[in-house]
Amino acid sequence: MTREARDQGIASHAFVLDTLARSDVGALKHLAELLLPEIGSIEVVSSRTGLVMLPFIDTVLNTAFHLGEVLVAEAHIRLGDHDGLDGYGAVTGRDLEQAMAMAIVDAALAAGIQAARIGDFLSAQAARQAEEDTALLRKVEATRVKMETF
Repeated sequence: MTREARDQGIASHAFVLDTLARSDVGALKHLAELLLPEIGSIEVVSSRTGLVMLPFIDTVLNTAFHLGEVLVAEAHIRLGDHDGLDGYGAVTGRDLEQAMAMAIVDAALAAGIQAARIGDFLSAQAARQAEEDTALLRKVEATRVKMETF
């Protein structure tokens, strides 16, 4: 993570990847398109779809097991003009363009390219995601059955 990214209040690489993975797909691809002219040459290390195991914790026995498999699209790029900095993207589903857009934004942030614009994008997307999460939790809470009331 660059100093510019930290100055924009971007907490961690995990936050960046989590937020980008759940970002609005159209907005993410548009941002990546805007960043491409400044990035320069890109080496595509990998661009693929595949299945990954979904880990889950049994809350009764507190043991981990694999719930099943999830299809993911993954992209890994290296910026040739910026000391070989890497970018990574992985999303559920098979949208390789979305994964590549995520990797481009990740690499641009690592290189300090348009850190303010990326920081604003991440802030807006994180706020939208928080609102969606809150709405979902409210719906779940409305259906909760309290066994003590039976």
